[in-house]
Amino acid sequence: MNAFLLLALLIGVVLPVQAGVNAQLRVGLGHPLLAAATSFAVGTVALVACAAAARVPIPGAAGMARMPWWYWTGGLLGAAYVLAAVVLAPRLGAANLVAAVVAGQLIASLALDHFGLVGYPQQPVTPARVIGAALLLAGLLLIQRK
Repeated sequence: MNAFLLLALLIGVVLPVQAGVNAQLRVGLGHPLLAAATSFAVGTVALVACAAAARVPIPGAAGMARMPWWYWTGGLLGAAYVLAAVVLAPRLGAANLVAAVVAGQLIASLALDHFGLVGYPQQPVTPARVIGAALLLAGLLLIQRK
C-alpha cells in the first residue's frame, strides 16, 4: 500500500476519536462553541510549537497580501467541521457521523477533481468513480438502518 494512502487511512482512524473527544470536551465545558474553540486553541499551540521547532520561516506581509482571499477560508471550514462534529457526534454516533461526513466528502471531491478546483489536478468523473460514490452512499444508508 502507498505510504501516503496509509497515512490518509490512519488520519481517518483518528477523526471519529477526535469527534468523540471533542464531544466530551463539550460536556466538560458546557457549550459546543467553547469546545470547538478550545480544540482549535490546543491545536494552534501545538502547530506553532512544531513550526518554531522546525524553524519554519514566516512569509512577509506582502506575500500574504498577494494570496487570493479564499486561501484564508480553510480555518473557517475546519472550525465549521469541528463545531458540527461536536454537536452531531452524541446525536448520531460515530458510525453515522463518519459515514455521512465521508459521503459528503466524496461527493464534493468528485466535483473538485472533475473541475480541478482549489488547486486539485483535474480528474474527470468516470463511471467507476460514480459507482464507487453510489456504493458509499448505499453504505451510509445501510449503516443508518437499525
